[in-house]
Amino acid sequence: MDDPLAPPGYLTARDTQRALGITAGALRNLVYRGQLTRAGGTDRHPWYAARDVAAIAAKRAARSAA
Repeated sequence: MDDPLAPPGYLTARDTQRALGITAGALRNLVYRGQLTRAGGTDRHPWYAARDVAAIAAKRAARSAA
Protein backbone atom coordinates (compact mmCIF):
# COMPACT_ATOMS: atom_id res chain seq x y z
CA MET A 1 0.00 0.00 0.00
CA ASP A 2 1.41 3.41 -0.98
CA ASP A 3 1.65 6.37 1.35
CA PRO A 4 -0.61 9.29 0.50
CA LEU A 5 1.12 12.15 -1.26
CA ALA A 6 2.60 14.88 0.90
CA PRO A 7 2.03 18.55 0.03
CA PRO A 8 4.87 20.54 -1.59
CA GLY A 9 7.74 21.15 0.80
CA TYR A 10 7.07 17.97 2.77
CA LEU A 11 8.17 14.35 2.43
CA THR A 12 6.35 11.16 3.34
CA ALA A 13 8.04 8.73 5.71
CA ARG A 14 9.02 6.50 2.79
CA ASP A 15 10.48 9.45 0.85
CA THR A 16 12.38 10.52 3.97
CA GLN A 17 13.83 7.03 4.37
CA ARG A 18 14.98 7.03 0.75
CA ALA A 19 16.47 10.52 1.00
CA LEU A 20 18.49 9.61 4.09
CA GLY A 21 19.22 6.01 3.12
CA ILE A 22 17.81 4.64 6.37
CA THR A 23 15.30 2.03 7.50
CA ALA A 24 11.90 2.63 9.05
CA GLY A 25 13.34 1.79 12.47
CA ALA A 26 16.12 4.35 12.06
CA LEU A 27 13.53 6.97 11.08
CA ARG A 28 11.53 6.17 14.22
CA ASN A 29 14.71 6.61 16.26
CA LEU A 30 15.35 10.04 14.72
CA VAL A 31 11.83 11.08 15.71
CA TYR A 32 12.07 9.51 19.17
CA ARG A 33 15.36 11.29 19.89
CA GLY A 34 13.97 14.64 18.73
CA GLN A 35 16.32 15.01 15.76
CA LEU A 36 13.37 15.09 13.35
CA THR A 37 9.81 16.19 14.06
CA ARG A 38 6.63 15.35 12.25
CA ALA A 39 5.24 18.30 10.34
CA GLY A 40 1.81 16.93 9.47
CA GLY A 41 -0.03 13.97 8.08
CA THR A 42 -1.52 11.32 10.34
CA ASP A 43 -0.08 9.04 13.00
CA ARG A 44 0.09 6.27 10.45
CA HIS A 45 1.31 8.41 7.52
CA PRO A 46 3.38 11.33 8.84
CA TRP A 47 5.00 14.06 6.77
CA TYR A 48 8.36 15.63 7.47
CA ALA A 49 9.54 19.07 6.35
CA ALA A 50 11.89 18.73 3.39
CA ARG A 51 14.22 21.40 4.83
CA ASP A 52 14.62 19.38 8.07
CA VAL A 53 15.41 16.22 6.11
CA ALA A 54 17.91 18.13 3.95
CA ALA A 55 19.60 19.48 7.10
CA ILE A 56 20.01 15.96 8.49
CA ALA A 57 21.35 14.71 5.14
CA ALA A 58 23.86 17.60 5.03
CA LYS A 59 24.97 16.91 8.60
CA ARG A 60 25.49 13.23 7.78
CA ALA A 61 27.43 14.10 4.61
CA ALA A 62 29.69 16.50 6.51
CA ARG A 63 30.31 13.90 9.20
CA SER A 64 31.24 11.20 6.65
CA ALA A 65 33.52 13.60 4.74
CA ALA A 66 35.48 14.51 7.88
